[in-house]
Amino acid sequence: MTFDPFGDFETRGYLRNIAGEKDLEIVKRLEHRSFLAKLDQAFKDLSQVKHLSYRDVLATHKALFEAVYPWAGQDRAQTAPDKAISRGSVLFAHPDDAKPAVDHALRMVQDKALMADKPGEVMGYLAYGHPFLDGNGRTIMVVHAELAQRAGISVNWAATDKSEYLNALTRELDRPEKGHLDAYLKPFVGPAIGREELSGHIARAPGIGGDAKEPLGANEVLGKFSDPALQARYRHQVEQRGEKDNPAS
Repeated sequence: MTFDPFGDFETRGYLRNIAGEKDLEIVKRLEHRSFLAKLDQAFKDLSQVKHLSYRDVLATHKALFEAVYPWAGQDRAQTAPDKAISRGSVLFAHPDDAKPAVDHALRMVQDKALMADKPGEVMGYLAYGHPFLDGNGRTIMVVHAELAQRAGISVNWAATDKSEYLNALTRELDRPEKGHLDAYLKPFVGPAIGREELSGHIARAPGIGGDAKEPLGANEVLGKFSDPALQARYRHQVEQRGEKDNPAS
């Protein structure tokens, strides 16, 4: 099933991409070309910000993908405020929870020692927020690499296995703060690298070019939050994650 939160795939293509393209493999190539072209600038922009905020995450997505999507830099609270979105078994945060989840990660990394000790937990909160309709993984990997650099570490993403990483990330999303993703990433964490190496470091990560056939499947619109069944699913997720608030109810 085509991921079509706007409901206009037939007339405007996949996620209203500027080319109006419907072929997902072509769109992914366009995304990758834009990502690589803007990667250096994205890191430069982040390096000039003293304390990263949610606004900087939005700006990073815009810089990386504005050549492909007119809504680049806008989160799901703007683009799909009433839609529940999942990938495989993963139900992403309610649109109203995207910013709080990312903000939580950014508060955590104010303690550089914590970031150095728990890079996987930080990544888990960034990923759970899932602010965008597409380009989340690449955007948060760039932001995470900048945060790691500031904490004096780096993650050798090129040495990771995409399927194993995503499996660990799924467990992290289901049960945050249990160390699932930290345990997976531990062998790949080392000292910070030179800033001039950051772009190449990320560009070599497995699957960074995007894939029309993702291991966990494609994004899917489950329905609207007015659906009682979806409200119940969100309540269960919040309880499982040990959180208190649920804007879906």
